[in-house]
Amino acid sequence: MDLKDFAAHIKEKFQVNKIEPWTGHFPNPTPKYLDQFHSALAKSGCHIANMAVDGEDSPYALNAAERARALAFSKKWINVAARLNAPGIRTNIPTAKDSQPDLTRAADTLREVVDYAARKNVVISLENDNPVSEDPFFLVQLVEKVNSPWLHTLPDFANSLTAHDDDYAYRGIDAMFAHAYSICHVKETEVNPAGQPVHVNLPRTFGYLKQHDYKGYLSMEWDSPGDPYAGTQDLIDKTIHYLG
Repeated sequence: MDLKDFAAHIKEKFQVNKIEPWTGHFPNPTPKYLDQFHSALAKSGCHIANMAVDGEDSPYALNAAERARALAFSKKWINVAARLNAPGIRTNIPTAKDSQPDLTRAADTLREVVDYAARKNVVISLENDNPVSEDPFFLVQLVEKVNSPWLHTLPDFANSLTAHDDDYAYRGIDAMFAHAYSICHVKETEVNPAGQPVHVNLPRTFGYLKQHDYKGYLSMEWDSPGDPYAGTQDLIDKTIHYLG
């Protein structure tokens, strides 16, 4: 399936009219393709809630050229988001080969990303994905250091549970929801690096969401074995239940 046709497919299957596309699923995002994508969204009555953007260069690398590439990559996809009327992107923070996570360098780069995004009316979110470079508490510190209404966290329900014990992971999710704004990722299970399934305590996690009065989108992310359509519908049903 071409990505531009995905929104109509999701609307037909789940009666959901918003999607969160990933950069890995985009063909070359030429102006012609983006116009086709925009037209397909309009025809289906759908919209993009957020875009998941994954690059390879780290914003905290010691190497200035790598940081510049990370900035340019984020700007490229901010432009794509603006062209598609997407309200935000999740930009990733890859690990650097020449440095451990560095708050100051990361904040300096992200500040430039956020300043550019603000001019395009695009919100930037940071997800607790990579356990080294996107530790939930590091992301919270980074958001607080940049201190911009255009930079927020994106809490993923399961990612931190695959890398840390329950106490650390749930404290991280709690801290991230305090800075979340427009998007979070709902999961019930995830597989850790050892190949073992990790199960999310949904009542506990939705409790943090409600405690922090989160009002943004909830993006369904089905990462479990079995039928993805049935699994996604079950996740939607459980989300509606716990939001009630």
